[in-house]
Amino acid sequence: MEIVDALAKFYQHLLAVKGCAKTTVTSYDQDLKQFFILFKDKKTTDDLEATDLTDFLASELNKGHAVSTALRRLTASRAFYAFLVSENIIHIALPKIVAPKTIKTLPNVLSVEEVEALLNAPDVNKGDGVRDRAMLELMYGSGLRVSELINVQIKDINFVKHTITIRGKGSKMRRVSVGEYALEWIGNYINHVRCHNIGRTNKYLFLNRYGEPLSRQYFFKLVKKYAAQVGISENISPHTLRHSFATHMLENGAKLISVQEMLGHENLATTQIYTHVSTRRIKEAYDLYIKDK
Repeated sequence: MEIVDALAKFYQHLLAVKGCAKTTVTSYDQDLKQFFILFKDKKTTDDLEATDLTDFLASELNKGHAVSTALRRLTASRAFYAFLVSENIIHIALPKIVAPKTIKTLPNVLSVEEVEALLNAPDVNKGDGVRDRAMLELMYGSGLRVSELINVQIKDINFVKHTITIRGKGSKMRRVSVGEYALEWIGNYINHVRCHNIGRTNKYLFLNRYGEPLSRQYFFKLVKKYAAQVGISENISPHTLRHSFATHMLENGAKLISVQEMLGHENLATTQIYTHVSTRRIKEAYDLYIKDK
């Protein structure tokens, strides 16, 4: 069977039998294209061999691709071969591949001083600056995701109880605390800036000059701009504020389960990475202390 025909049969199997989404099939297709770039001489299923899979993994790693990328492409290729075996199109024993461990990278975290500089970066003599300050204060002060921040509605904020209702992943609702300082800036924005916006009747809290909710991309650019403005050279993103919030909370004695609830993590193990960040930061501080002695 021609490889192109075998691939078409495989994709149809993923859609009709496995019930995979079209986006998933597209991802498989992209990964398998990389596979057959390496094995461009293989035109029919008779050309396929069990060693192709191990050779492909070695090639991906030798090219310097991330372990996660190499493993994802290997998974797609192995699934294709397994399908051909199940359909009796090829007759080979698939090798058991011991995959290399993925390297768990710790998230970037800003120091308290860097966070303070970032929060102070917007020019609060301008309307956009007041809005941006309120957004940064809220994101850091409550550990929100970007999508959660831009989807905050005015009705979600309880100025009396100092809480905000968040629509998290999977439309799951949670209530988190908001500090007085963040609430003060939100109040300034609502009472002195937003009330003059053409979209002031919009249900969403943070608006652009056209009265529409801000996009993720726009806020990402804002954070980058303010970071560069205050000389923060790390690879920073809005999520860095969330990482910093969690780490600083733990360093100041907060319980892990409390941080989990505020972040909206389903699994406590996801939150535990911040304990490693805190440990790393403590070690760095100690090493600097010893060096100065």
